[in-house]
Amino acid sequence: MSMNNISRRIVLAITAAMGLFVGVWAAAFPQGFYDSFPGLGLMWISIDGPFNEHLIRDVGALYLAIAGASIYAIFARGLGATRAVGIAWTVFGAPHLAYHLGHLEGLAPMDVIGNVVSLGGSLLLGILLLLPARVEEKK
Repeated sequence: MSMNNISRRIVLAITAAMGLFVGVWAAAFPQGFYDSFPGLGLMWISIDGPFNEHLIRDVGALYLAIAGASIYAIFARGLGATRAVGIAWTVFGAPHLAYHLGHLEGLAPMDVIGNVVSLGGSLLLGILLLLPARVEEKK
């Protein structure tokens, strides 16, 4: 399996959008993030312990940093930046997903599905960015 430049840029754009969405919300509006993330009437953060502004702002900064790397990689030539972003999303995503998979008890079915799909999806995107380039694109 391999990816072409267009597919790679689409995946990078998705990771950038996810990172900006979570990052801006958590870094700039930590109480709102704590109270109502991911939105649509669901609450995934506040059920997991008391509000910690420092921690939530740090999580926002982490997502913004990875989003910034994703944006850079969209415009970078070569695969080095894309691979670095893929490593970052994968290394972050695997333990993040593992934590949430171990803490699904008591959640409504929609919350379980949302956790697994969103966190599994972000991990999958990181892994996709690690795929080799199509042979004709290697330079």
